[in-house]
Amino acid sequence: MLDNAETQSTDRPIDRPIARIENLRVEFETKSGTVVGVEDVSFTINPGETVAVVGESGSGKSVSSLSLMRLVEFGGGKITGGKLIFDRKAGGEIDLAQTEQGLMRTIRGNEIGMIFQEPMTALNPVFTVGRQLTEGLRVHRGLTRDQAEAKALDLLREVRIPEPARRMKQYPHELSGGMRQRVVIAMALACEPRLLIADEPTTALDVTIQAEILALIDRLKRDTGTAVMFITHDMAVVAQMADRVVVMYRGRKVEEGPVEQIFSAPQHDYTKALLAAVPKLGEMTGKTMPEPMRLLGQRQDQIKPIPGGDEVLLEVKGLTTRFPVRGGLLRRLIANVHAVEDVSFTLKKGRTLSLVGESGCGKSSAGRSLLRLVEPLSGSVILEGKDIIALDKTGLREARRDMQMIFQDPFASLNPQMKLIDQVSEPMWNYGTLTGQALQTRVEMLFDRVELPRSYLNRFPHELSGGQRQRVAIARALALNPKLIVADESVSALDVSVQAQVLNLMMELQADLGLSFLFISHDMAVVERVSHDVAVMYLGRIVEIGSRQAVFENPQHPYTKALMKAVPIADPTKRKSEKDLNFKPIPSPIRPVGFRAEPSVYHTVSPGHLVLTTDSGY
Repeated sequence: MLDNAETQSTDRPIDRPIARIENLRVEFETKSGTVVGVEDVSFTINPGETVAVVGESGSGKSVSSLSLMRLVEFGGGKITGGKLIFDRKAGGEIDLAQTEQGLMRTIRGNEIGMIFQEPMTALNPVFTVGRQLTEGLRVHRGLTRDQAEAKALDLLREVRIPEPARRMKQYPHELSGGMRQRVVIAMALACEPRLLIADEPTTALDVTIQAEILALIDRLKRDTGTAVMFITHDMAVVAQMADRVVVMYRGRKVEEGPVEQIFSAPQHDYTKALLAAVPKLGEMTGKTMPEPMRLLGQRQDQIKPIPGGDEVLLEVKGLTTRFPVRGGLLRRLIANVHAVEDVSFTLKKGRTLSLVGESGCGKSSAGRSLLRLVEPLSGSVILEGKDIIALDKTGLREARRDMQMIFQDPFASLNPQMKLIDQVSEPMWNYGTLTGQALQTRVEMLFDRVELPRSYLNRFPHELSGGQRQRVAIARALALNPKLIVADESVSALDVSVQAQVLNLMMELQADLGLSFLFISHDMAVVERVSHDVAVMYLGRIVEIGSRQAVFENPQHPYTKALMKAVPIADPTKRKSEKDLNFKPIPSPIRPVGFRAEPSVYHTVSPGHLVLTTDSGY
């Protein structure tokens, strides 16, 4: 392990950058000709420094990082200009743009580590987590199998994965998205690289785990002098982590400067627009109703609060969902995952109730249980007087007209082989509500509502950006005029400016159509902006529930307080220190067969503000 003395040894200048990108140009050959992915981009990364590269999808952030790793060629790109100077461990600078792939294999992983955005594509589905973690340690560091396994276990503990010894034997598909991302981070940190490239490393993570991962990367940087290139669209993470910021737009660098300067006095119009679209925790203090976000160029008087109604639409009582764990030769039931445990709440018409909590707390399982996409074990879900749980197949099909779901990943929820017009009209065609020209007119009107051009009607999902695909998913959810929409992490993968537009669209539709949303999210700043009411979940139970103002301005449960403390704020003068983060390891929700869970008991803090008194394990 390199300490600071070694990093700054006498044979190399102390102030020499670890990486210098000089006038980089990358081109992609497509059917319609040459496309320039990055043009004339230059910046440096010094030892012990974090440089954040920010911008929207398609701005060239990831192309720059893949060029440094020389992986851009495998994605159809070609470095046609510029230099990529890297200061190697053994001393001596090298131009990576001219380096042969044999030497690049030695540098990758060992000297330059990379955390990829999409963990499922970065992990091999046919190898166990343990094998993938130990492979790099044995190849690059020459460790024995036992030494590599001990080191891998330590790495899993560092990235806060529960039951690390058990996870080592599992395959990637057996882990949640958040856990897979932590495994990828552990792999990137394994060989203590001189340069760590983190490409959207915390996008899929909850706020508490994100805070710990950011603290871990920060500690590594301080202890070993590792340089960090941090690619993100989350400006709050930039404020927490970065020393310098490089802003990219359409393949070019448009602004660069120290983090404080970029946030306090942005110069370029695009940087100003980017910062205007960031929801900041605490912005809604003192306000009782949610408000659309004020985008650049919008006047304050154009923003109308959303009051919501008083009539109850949905009443959930004692909802419990468990998943069987089978083992042994005969695949017998050996335990149950207590995903949702005795959950009760009400949702009024025209209002938004947000379910928040960490990965694996039961948020998505609760949302899916309401629609019976997952069959609950017990409880009742009353939607306008109808118990959804008690309905037969015909009754459930009819009830589903009133409740729809927007999924986290729009690409996975849209059919890649169907045109958008067919996907949005399918629910109406299915239920026979409209036919012929009336159906066509309705689809066109839905495209207008979600602000998509009608010329997109005959396109396929792969021809749209992430934000546009999510708009199609919203249009499809609105097709049958539902009363309830369950939005499961529906904006977490979107760029900050696109996220602001989609959130505003959802709030505008709520005001116009009287929609009720169950909004499932781990982004506390977004939740504060859109919610009337908030329920905090931990280990399958609601530990605190109340109006957004009560829960955010007067949190009572220790877990809610820890969650609030972990949220990074988009202001570099309000950075969180590692000692602010006081998290306990998350206990396993797996219980043996026959385990009897205690019922959820709450005490009232103020009218409508309830806190769990049953021991929730936190």
